[in-house]
Amino acid sequence: MTIELDKWTFADQKALIALCNAVDRTFLSDRLPYPYTEADADWWLGMVAENDGKEGVWRAIVVDGQIVGSISVEMMADDNRTAGSIGYMILTPFWSQGIGTEAVRWICEVAFRELELERIIGEVFPENLASARVLEKNGFRLEETKVGAVLKGGKAMDVRVYVLPRCFYSEINL
Repeated sequence: MTIELDKWTFADQKALIALCNAVDRTFLSDRLPYPYTEADADWWLGMVAENDGKEGVWRAIVVDGQIVGSISVEMMADDNRTAGSIGYMILTPFWSQGIGTEAVRWICEVAFRELELERIIGEVFPENLASARVLEKNGFRLEETKVGAVLKGGKAMDVRVYVLPRCFYSEINL
């Protein structure tokens, strides 16, 4: 199995639409529109083209030539400009194969290098044990649990906040 992280391009529009409409949304933010339309894809791909390497890094997760997920690290606003927020999604048939762990490792390397961040933050619903494990395998440490911090499906949900400081990342990836 060959895993790659590729830059998103407008040529990926149909694959992006298919991915966003097929992905399991149980643990994803409600920000992702559903159904995901051509207009959604065009807006997002345009934003990525304009901001990649400046405000964040966005990549398609590709396994054996097929887009199976998406991963990004986006710079946080204003006072937190030295921090980035990581997010990722992978199609269900590709879970539990080490793809997420590798994708997180690679995107953190790119984000620290290109965005000059001091830390990367990942927020995970407490029930999403697999995603928490992916972050932990990459050196992220649980910093806090925010109670009722996120609205999902109209319900206030807790989130666990994991942090990977640049200094710790450098130590484990020399």
